[in-house]
Amino acid sequence: SLPSGNIPLLCDVLVREVSDLTGYDRVMAYKFHDDEHGEVIAECKKSDLEPYLGLHYPATDIPQASRFLFLKNKVRMICDCSAPPVNVIQDKKLPEALTLCGSTLRAPHGCHAQYMSNMGSIASLVMSITINEDDDETGSDQQQKGRKLWGLVVCHHTSPRFVPFPLRYACEFLLQVFGIQLNKEVELAAQAKEKNILRTQTLLCDMLLRDAPIGIFTQSPNVMDLVNCDGAALCYRNQFWFLGITPSEAQIMDIVAWLREYHDSSTGLSTDSLTEAGFPGAAALGDAVCGMAAIKISTKDFIFWFRSHTAKEIKWGGAKHEPSEGNGEGRKMHPR
Repeated sequence: SLPSGNIPLLCDVLVREVSDLTGYDRVMAYKFHDDEHGEVIAECKKSDLEPYLGLHYPATDIPQASRFLFLKNKVRMICDCSAPPVNVIQDKKLPEALTLCGSTLRAPHGCHAQYMSNMGSIASLVMSITINEDDDETGSDQQQKGRKLWGLVVCHHTSPRFVPFPLRYACEFLLQVFGIQLNKEVELAAQAKEKNILRTQTLLCDMLLRDAPIGIFTQSPNVMDLVNCDGAALCYRNQFWFLGITPSEAQIMDIVAWLREYHDSSTGLSTDSLTEAGFPGAAALGDAVCGMAAIKISTKDFIFWFRSHTAKEIKWGGAKHEPSEGNGEGRKMHPR
């Protein structure tokens, strides 16, 4: 039976079951984050293999076209990435080109085959993990009959391996059961988070009515309990209050001036990167402050939430390519 209330533990059980069923050297549960990059959150492997658990991989490792195919064809097997592809000869009488999007016989892209080889993997089995589409994500590129791609179960083997159809079908059924349980866990977690936010909002609103905006910074709970952030600041009647990691008073005054000049018509601003948003003083903030959400109380008064740059805290997997590593091949696609 699958455990409830703990998604990582649920994924641990899943990869062990798939490993027992298929016999692959390595089985991983790979979760997509909101920015579409992936993370290995569970792993079952042979003891002599390098662990991938906890590694993050950029969104470009699995392009949107591949993600769309994973929604159409939920099980993808490569028996030997070094095997030469077999050409498909199409009858000239067919009015349109033949598509192999839904076929399990489709050969892997040469770049992906090299990617597997770089990881020391010869064979693979990849299965989709789908959950119900969120209401606020309707119309996204990943939408397919009300389902979205939550992640993948990725199996690697260091030698050629073929898994017969009955076993693949059993794995697909296991993934369907897992998806139902996962969907329940995701919904329960979202409901608990929303309930906590509403409770905090009620308390903060009560503080605002009794103590102006200052109370939501000087009492508990405070504004940082509303948002997943590293710091918060209040600019109110030419005075400042700070929580956590924030810019200096002078830097916040520069942000206020920038907001009043370029975003004066809006009641607030939210950005993952002040640099990308066009704030001229972003470079001076360094990695300590990267993302920001701001709410305008009046023309001169603001509440800010700040997030630090996270790249330094993440273990990235794959090859590291430096900008200086030019090889004269232009923009040719390479595996990492």
